[in-house]
Amino acid sequence: MSVDAAPATVLVFSPRAEVRAAVQTALGRSPAPDVSPVTYVECATADEVVAAVDAGGIDLCVLDGEAQPTGGMGISRQLTHEVADCPALVVLIARQADRWLAHWSMADATLAYPIDPLAATDVVAGLLRERDAQRPAVRR
Repeated sequence: MSVDAAPATVLVFSPRAEVRAAVQTALGRSPAPDVSPVTYVECATADEVVAAVDAGGIDLCVLDGEAQPTGGMGISRQLTHEVADCPALVVLIARQADRWLAHWSMADATLAYPIDPLAATDVVAGLLRERDAQRPAVRR
């Protein structure tokens, strides 16, 4: 992957602004030297997430599993079932015991909250690499 490629778009969902900010701070603008830089789309409601994903152009979603009234796990499961080219999905969990719920949600990965920046960049960079590898090469 060339780092001069178009930025990857990461959607960050949480009704709490501090959670959205923590995700963006942990990931930064470049999760790894070999992946595209990222731009962010912030969503505070489930409806905003669905609309943004339906509009296209989202490469990865980080979803707050503790959000109320609709949590990231439910949104993850919904997107997996309803979106043909679903972006990679990461669910934030507050308790390790919730990993089984994240598995039910069909998320590609989980991250513990509060967020460990090293773990977060490793997970997100890995998912972006996988997504890029699945896309057809563009000839110039």
